[in-house]
Amino acid sequence: MKLYNLKDHNEQVNFAQAIKQGLGKQQGLFFPLELPEFGLTEIDQLLAMDFVTRSSKILSAFIGDEISEEALYQRVNAAFAFPAPVAEVTSDVACLELFHGPTLAFKDFGGRFMAQMLAEVAGDQPVTILTATSGDTGAAVAHAFYGLKNVRVVILYPQGKISTLQEKLFCTLGGNIHTIAIDGDFDACQALVKQAFDDQALKEAIHLNSANSINISRLLAQICYYFEAVAQLPQSVRNQLVISVPSGNFGDLTAGLLAKSLGLPVKRFIAATNANDTVPRFLASDLWQPHATVATLSNAMDVSQPNNWPRVEELFRRKDWPLQALGYGAVSDETTKAAMRELAALGYLSEPHAAIAYRVLRDQLQEGEFGLFLGTAHPAKFKESVEAILGQELPLPEALAERAQLPLLSHNMPADFAKMRQFLMTLPA
Repeated sequence: MKLYNLKDHNEQVNFAQAIKQGLGKQQGLFFPLELPEFGLTEIDQLLAMDFVTRSSKILSAFIGDEISEEALYQRVNAAFAFPAPVAEVTSDVACLELFHGPTLAFKDFGGRFMAQMLAEVAGDQPVTILTATSGDTGAAVAHAFYGLKNVRVVILYPQGKISTLQEKLFCTLGGNIHTIAIDGDFDACQALVKQAFDDQALKEAIHLNSANSINISRLLAQICYYFEAVAQLPQSVRNQLVISVPSGNFGDLTAGLLAKSLGLPVKRFIAATNANDTVPRFLASDLWQPHATVATLSNAMDVSQPNNWPRVEELFRRKDWPLQALGYGAVSDETTKAAMRELAALGYLSEPHAAIAYRVLRDQLQEGEFGLFLGTAHPAKFKESVEAILGQELPLPEALAERAQLPLLSHNMPADFAKMRQFLMTLPA
């Protein structure tokens, strides 16, 4: 598999290099040089397979012969050890539930697949994973890499801007997992990660890598659950399928669009955001004007400069798709609350991120279409806000209950690169 740097097309790497590097020169994202496509018969055959077998075939189409089919199957089998069920909400709307993994969020798919791929290609070389999280990435990455030999993980997150239970899930592990609460928002955390990757001496000294959705292995893993969703739908609705994606850093939407590029029958996608609406405003006006990030109920989407957007634009350019074909919408906190109550009245318990995707989908779904929105996290991960909004108590799933009372092991730090660099350089081996 060859990939090129979106900021310098002359920089080309193979899959193993892209996993280990994370970013290219000038903080450029890697993107596949070849965009494979399956024919209609192949798509039907894929949709008839089980999740792991199908996912291995999809990933093999991108990765090629760098990893044998047998080795890839074993790695996918280890990573995707939990289901992604489609739950009916109404006769024409369903939710793809991506929160049945160990940290109860969609990031488990990408985090665990990346850990498996890094173990496959890194050998005995020590690696330091540095990543920023707006909530769920941190837990998924921490649990995916916890206890792995030769891997140290450092996770930055905005202090006071993620839910208490989200924080507990990944800041109570210790061992090879190091967590830092940054005095700032998610964009400040992400900026520190980018600065680290621009520091060549630091990169080489600690063998720096990233597990953000900027890492191509995480992105490829996410393609697979879109196929899994369609495989569960009746044949009669597949060609009228509209998918609404709650969008923060836009990795999930990018993966969905790559699934469509492969030939998955999706009529259109909708990018649903909260008040951090840089992309909806851009699609409406053709002006890229990020505002300061604001805190919302859907904190994992509190991103005003989404990292993956250049990949979306590149895919539309490569496929000659008009950007106007992408649906979009932004939802306020008040409307998010109303959408959660509406879903509860329909008998479906949800949380703010999925509720945003549902609201925009419901508003834009046309007669004869079938809508699917992504449930990216278990409602109990936002226990306090969900209980307050819905007026009902949520029992804690075991994965959360066992960590809820443990002490936080986080460091606190200002958004200061020099201080973070010193921390990274003095980490125990």
